[in-house]
Amino acid sequence: MTSPPVVATFGARLADAVAAHGPLCAGIDPHRELLADWGLADDPAGLERFARTAVAALAGEVAILKPQSAFFERHGSAGVAVLERVLADAREAGVLVLLDVKRGDIGSTMGGYADAYLADGGPLAADAITLSPYLGFGSLAPALDVAAATGRGVFVLARTSNPDGAAVQLADSAGRTVAQSMVDAAAAANAGADPLGSVGVVVGATREHGLVLSGLNGPVLAPGLGAQGATPAELAVRFAGVAGVVLPSVSRSLLANGPDQGALRSAARSWQAELSDGIGQAGATR
Repeated sequence: MTSPPVVATFGARLADAVAAHGPLCAGIDPHRELLADWGLADDPAGLERFARTAVAALAGEVAILKPQSAFFERHGSAGVAVLERVLADAREAGVLVLLDVKRGDIGSTMGGYADAYLADGGPLAADAITLSPYLGFGSLAPALDVAAATGRGVFVLARTSNPDGAAVQLADSAGRTVAQSMVDAAAAANAGADPLGSVGVVVGATREHGLVLSGLNGPVLAPGLGAQGATPAELAVRFAGVAGVVLPSVSRSLLANGPDQGALRSAARSWQAELSDGIGQAGATR
């Protein structure tokens, strides 16, 4: 009997992508204001033109793309069909995709989400997805299991930038914050991974997070660069202790340069250059 093919882990593929392209994560957030700025209608046709243009322009320029599922779902089944085509474009271009879906549930329902977004052969399968662990980190087990089996990854919400998150995320959990307990659980899942674990965390970049990230051995998604106010210099300080890679995420400040593909590429390169002196050092693999 022949052995099944060895699947490179998401962590390994991400480490290679960051080494090749730098740490920038480019958000694809086709909300109505950006569609209008590009001269596109707020309908499935405009959505498709926007998102597939962004993929065509940014593939090969950044380590990873991050489509926000909500802006596709708001157009119903036609929008989800566009998302399927966007994911197919990214696969064909060889660029990693982190699908921002923030799913979180228990038991068979969590398993259903895992089948939709992390199982082999699914039209919505991405290289990694975002998950909400606030039904307990253990509730994510079905997704973690499928991701591990298929060489995919997850990013678990830990410390978000929205003010309302503090009430839950900074609550005490056996002498540490709930947010820190999520980081520690992700670190346990990444133990022994080389060069990088496949269970990342999401930590907002626009404020001090107060987390110990030195033992994570996995990626940190740091949304908030650009229009939301975080600067490369601030990120370099806030994430200096990370053992793994930091993925600063920018969307509006990058996408505002479309629909011209050359302008989008130029803007991505400018962000990469700004990051290289600071977060690029902190975000290198160990």
